[in-house]
Amino acid sequence: MTTAPASPDLPAAVLPGTARRLTALLASAQAEHRLPSVAVGLVRDGELVWWASRGLVAGARPTPATQYRIGSITKTFVAAAVLRAVQDGLAGLDDPVGAHLPELTGTGALTVGQLLAQSSGVRAETEGPWWERTPGGDWSTLLPQLGEEAVRLRPGTRFHYSNVGYAILGELVARLRGRGWAEVVAEQFLRPLGMRRTTLRPSGEHAPGLAVHPWADVVLPEPEHDAGAMAPAGQLWSTVGDLARWAGALAGREPGALDPAVAASMRELQAADDQPGGGWSSGYGLGLQLWNEGGRLHAGHSGSMPGFVAMLRADVSSGDAVLALTNSTTGFGDLPARLLAAYAEAEPPLAAEWQPQRVDADVLELVGPWYWGPAPLVLSATADGGLRLAGMQQRARASRLRRARAGEQGDWVGLDGYYAGEPLRVLRGPDGAVRALDLASFRITRSPYPLEEADLVPGGVDPAGWRPGTPGGRRSGDVL
Repeated sequence: MTTAPASPDLPAAVLPGTARRLTALLASAQAEHRLPSVAVGLVRDGELVWWASRGLVAGARPTPATQYRIGSITKTFVAAAVLRAVQDGLAGLDDPVGAHLPELTGTGALTVGQLLAQSSGVRAETEGPWWERTPGGDWSTLLPQLGEEAVRLRPGTRFHYSNVGYAILGELVARLRGRGWAEVVAEQFLRPLGMRRTTLRPSGEHAPGLAVHPWADVVLPEPEHDAGAMAPAGQLWSTVGDLARWAGALAGREPGALDPAVAASMRELQAADDQPGGGWSSGYGLGLQLWNEGGRLHAGHSGSMPGFVAMLRADVSSGDAVLALTNSTTGFGDLPARLLAAYAEAEPPLAAEWQPQRVDADVLELVGPWYWGPAPLVLSATADGGLRLAGMQQRARASRLRRARAGEQGDWVGLDGYYAGEPLRVLRGPDGAVRALDLASFRITRSPYPLEEADLVPGGVDPAGWRPGTPGGRRSGDVL
C-alpha cells in the first residue's frame, strides 16, 4: 500500500475567517462560564492547526505550552499502557486481574478488559475523604477497600464509571513492568511523542486550580496534591501542544508510539451508558469515552479535578480533534463540541486522495457480485488487504473481513456486524477455481440459486428452476 503525499490543497492552519469564528466561540464561552483562563486547539491530520486562549495565567495569556491538570484524560495513557502489555503477552484482556495482583480478594475475579471498559461493576470512588481533594496513600492503603463489598454491580453487565478501577489498572501496569505506571507511560508514550510538558505534578508555567463563586466574580484556590494509588485515575498535567500529539496517536497516526490497531481497539464500544428514553449517546471503549451524535462517532476523554476541566475529543471518521483546558472547577460547557462542529462546517476535511493499490490474486478472484439466495451482495477489496461485504439493492448483513490467522477456522474472519468473529470459507472445485463461499454456514454463490450447481445450495434447488407465476398455486377458474 502506497502513501499519498500531503495534499497541497490543505492550508497549514485555519483560514482567517474560520479563525475569527472559532475565536468568537471561545470568547463567548470564556465570558459566559467566567473562566479564569482557557486554552483550546484543533488538530487535523495529526497536526495542531489552530489554537487560541482567553483569560490570564500569571498575568499573561496561556500558550500551547501552559500546563493544566487533565484529570481523567490520564486514564487514556494508563489504558494504552495496559494494552501494550497485552500486546507483549504479559497479560490478557480476559485475565482475572487477581492473576497478576494476587493480593486482591473480592475484586480479583474482575477481568482486565472489564476494568478497561468501565464494565467491571467495581465501586466508583474510595471510602473516606474525597480522594480528589486530599493527599492519597499508597497501594497498601487502598487495598483494604478492594474486597468483595467493592463490587457494586454484576461484572460485565452494564457501564459503571470507576476511578477505583483505573487505580487497579495503574498498579497492574506497575506490577507487569516492574516500575511505576507513570514511568512506563513516560517511556512508552511521552518521550517518543516529544510530550515534554506532560508531568505528574505541575512544572514550569502552569495554571492554578480555581473555583469561581456562583454568584460573585471572585475565585478560590483549589487544593493540589499527589493522589498516591489513585493517581492513575486523574493525576497528569499537560498542555494543548502535548495533547495534540496524543490526539494524533489515538487516531492511529503515530505507529512508533501507539500501534494503530491498539488505537482502533480503544475506540470500539464495549459498554453503552444506556439512559432511559432514547438510544445510546455515550459509552466507553477500552480506555476511551465514546459519544454517538446521530450515528456519528466521537472518541476521546473528558477530565476534571478540583480547579480544572479538560477535554480531548475527536471525530472518528474525519480524525479532526479538539482540545480544551481550563482552570475552573465548573468548566466550559459544550465549547469543545461547538468548536469541532464549527471547524468541520467552515473547512470540511478533504477526502483521501485515491491511488491504485496492490491487491493479492486470491483477493481479486473473490471480489464482485455474489448472491445469498436471491439477495445480491458484493465483495470489495479494502486498502488494508481485507474484504468488505455489503448488500447491492437493500440492507444486508455487512461486514469487513480479514485473513484468518493460524489456529482460526476458515480462510477469512469477520471483523464487525453480524459476522464479527465468524469464519468465511472459500469453496473450490477440483481445478482450484472458486465455486462458492460459506460464511457462518450461509452459502453464497455467484448466481442466485444456480440450478446448474444445485449441490452448492443447502437443501438443493427446485429442479424446474426459475419460472413465471407462483408454482403450486391455484389455477385460473378454480373454485375456492
